[in-house]
Formats: sequence, structure tokens, C-alpha cells
Amino acid sequence: MSNQDTSGQAYWAANVRLITISLIIWAVCSYGFGILLRPALDAMVPFGEGFGLGFWFAQQGSMFVFLALVFVYAAKMNTLDKQFDVHED
Repeated sequence: MSNQDTSGQAYWAANVRLITISLIIWAVCSYGFGILLRPALDAMVPFGEGFGLGFWFAQQGSMFVFLALVFVYAAKMNTLDKQFDVHED
């Protein structure tokens, strides 16, 4: 196997690992906090009166986490691209 093949496989493995971690974080925030753990989280009212933390995650929190994941993924992929010398100029 050539060095380029090994480098390509390492790049792809790092990319898949980053995607997997991002999807796990997204699933925990969206399904875990917003649906499965909502009743337990609703006991906490972090932003004053009116709604609990579970409701906040179901309505807005998971969106904020998703947006943060997009920016973190883009930054990490730029770093990964430079590390494996496949970046765009």
C-alpha cells in the first residue's frame, strides 16, 4: 500500500470519527434531553419562571447545539484538511 493510500485512509478515518462524535452529541441533545429526559429536566427552571430545561432543549437548545456543531465541524475539518495537506487555498 502506498503512502498516499495510507494518508487517505487516515484522513477518512479522522473525518468519520468527527462525524460520529458530532452525531452522538446531536442525538443526546435532541432525543435525550429534548424527548427522553424531558420530564426530569423540566424540574429545573434555569431562565426564570415559565418553562423547564427539558422544554427549552426541545424547542431551542437542540437548535443552538446543532448550530454550534456546524461551526465546530467546519473548524475541525479545516484543521484536518491542513494536517493532511488537502486544504484549499
